[in-house]
Parts: sequence; structure tokens; C-alpha cells
Amino acid sequence: HVQLVESGGGLVQAGGSLRLSCVVSGTIFSIPAMAWYRQAPGKQRELVAAITGGGSINYADSLKGRFTISRDNAKNAVSLQMNSLKAEDTSVYYCYAAVAQSTTDRVRQYWGQGTQVTVSS
Repeated sequence: HVQLVESGGGLVQAGGSLRLSCVVSGTIFSIPAMAWYRQAPGKQRELVAAITGGGSINYADSLKGRFTISRDNAKNAVSLQMNSLKAEDTSVYYCYAAVAQSTTDRVRQYWGQGTQVTVSS
């Protein structure tokens, strides 16, 4: 069984910063990819940033320069540093991990429960 536990959301003023963290626990052989997504009310879930086990990173074009994703492979953790936050960044942020639980297991997708980020203008 694999679990993703997020932390770090909250309320911040526009221009401020927040750091989200997510730890993956359970039976884990490898985590080929980890990512952060977000979903605002009435909108589809969208990719914020993704990072592979080798450190390759992909950001949503609109967020480049303000958000930074990082990963600690030893701790099975991923973080998202969010700077210069805007009101439009208000969303529920979800941690995502693609996990293989053994050498013969296929990679499965797991999601965290979501953490609310609210940016006041």
C-alpha cells in the first residue's frame, strides 16, 4: 500500500511564498516520476511541475520562474517552492507519484489528498 501525505498549504498574501511538501510511504521499489498538480474551482486539474528520478524537470509555461520543484530520493519526498504568489494561484494542490512496488510490478499512479493554497489579493 502506498500513501502520499502533503503538507505546507495555507493562506498567504499576494507576493508571498509557500513551500509544499509531499512524502511517499509504503512498499516502494522506485518512483520514476513525482509531480504537483493543481485544481481551482470549476477548472480542470492541471500540471504545475514534474520531476523524474534522474532530476529532469518540466514546468507549466505560465509558472516558470516563480515555482521550483525539488526531490529528495532518499526520503521519497518532493517539494514545491512557490514564490511571488498571485491570487490566480489559489487552488487545491495535489501531489502525484508514479510508483513501482517491486522489480516486477508495473508503475501505478498515486495521488495525495490535496492541500489548499489561498492567495489573498
